[in-house]
Amino acid sequence: MVQDQPVYEVECYLPVKEGKKGGLFWGVTRIYPGKVGKEYFMTRGHFHAEADTAEFYFGISGEGVLIYMDEEGNSWAENMHPNSLHYIAGCIAHRVANTGTEPLVFGACWPSDAGHDYETINKKGFSTRLMEEDERPVLTKS
Repeated sequence: MVQDQPVYEVECYLPVKEGKKGGLFWGVTRIYPGKVGKEYFMTRGHFHAEADTAEFYFGISGEGVLIYMDEEGNSWAENMHPNSLHYIAGCIAHRVANTGTEPLVFGACWPSDAGHDYETINKKGFSTRLMEEDERPVLTKS
């Protein structure tokens, strides 16, 4: 993989101060197509700092997979595509992988007081990885 190749970009609209109760943030993420070995390009993944807060993702263009993981390490996934809508409950880590040949673009809406907990994933990782097997995406244990 080329070292300076972008994997994904995020643009956000944050109309209120982060941490303010009652506000909402909007974001759009673009994940480029590609793999490292057989693992699809994906976002870092996170829990929310306010663990019990939820979030919505919605597909805009491209194809991908939303990967969920609960606090016990149980994982599952949903396909993302244009017009798909995904509810991410509180206490659930989440990340998205691009499984297509064009950029995967999706929107997100989350509470302005949710925060992001990337550190838990940095330390423990996700319990599963999305790998290409027989030209198809397969969720496999890490």
